[in-house]
Amino acid sequence: MSLYLASLNSGSNGNCYYVGNEHEAVLVDAGLSCRETELRMKALRLDIGKLKALFISHEHSDHIRGMYRLAARHKLPVFITPSTRAACRVTLPPELLHSFQPEVPVPVGSLSILPFSKHHDACEPHSFVVCSGDIKVGILTDIGQVCKRVQHHFSQCHAVFLESNYDEAMLENGRYPWHLKNRIRGGAGHLSNGQALELFLHHRAAHLRLVILAHLSQENNTPERALENFRPHAGDTEIAVASRYGPSAVYRIGADTLLHVETNVSEAQGIRQSTLF
Repeated sequence: MSLYLASLNSGSNGNCYYVGNEHEAVLVDAGLSCRETELRMKALRLDIGKLKALFISHEHSDHIRGMYRLAARHKLPVFITPSTRAACRVTLPPELLHSFQPEVPVPVGSLSILPFSKHHDACEPHSFVVCSGDIKVGILTDIGQVCKRVQHHFSQCHAVFLESNYDEAMLENGRYPWHLKNRIRGGAGHLSNGQALELFLHHRAAHLRLVILAHLSQENNTPERALENFRPHAGDTEIAVASRYGPSAVYRIGADTLLHVETNVSEAQGIRQSTLF
């Protein structure tokens, strides 16, 4: 059994992550417009007809911007907690609305999606682990601190989208006002490069094949810094960065294998940024 995964976009300008097997798939978050999501999936040769559900992590606009139109157009069930739904102030057809509970798996065809609560400055934030058989892919972004829940679920994963939002020195010396700096690093904001690496060093599984560093700050990080932080310690784990300007490659992850799937990534990345929203 294998899982396919790709980031369609990752960052404060929009977040959307694809995970699926041969038969069905889910999206975690819908921070791109419906049109842009469709274009990027088509460019990556990901069949939108395989999408069976949309899971929403929290109510911030970079995670829900395309939620209504995408769900309505493709008749996608939206799994969202009642508090998050209320905070979104978006009305969806009742037949598409579904709730979930932390640590209670949600079956979607042969997939199983496990939500778990996390620290972030939203009303009821969750991260997710998508499972197909024994293969587990984590979507661990927008995390203010590495709690025991994050440690536990990270340690189960074969592949993971892991937040590496900011470089500590760049944030400290950057132009953000102090209140925003403290919000980012204050335990309910985002993980730094160093915090992400500590999680990786102390809690990675022997079967962890792929880490895609995600939700990088445009102002306070660079892909080069995030990669330089990880690569000396990577061992047999491949390290990649999810772009805020376009999609990643599509990866296929199995119990003992990691393959890059041939896709037209250059075409997808060439889509004008102005079409993001």
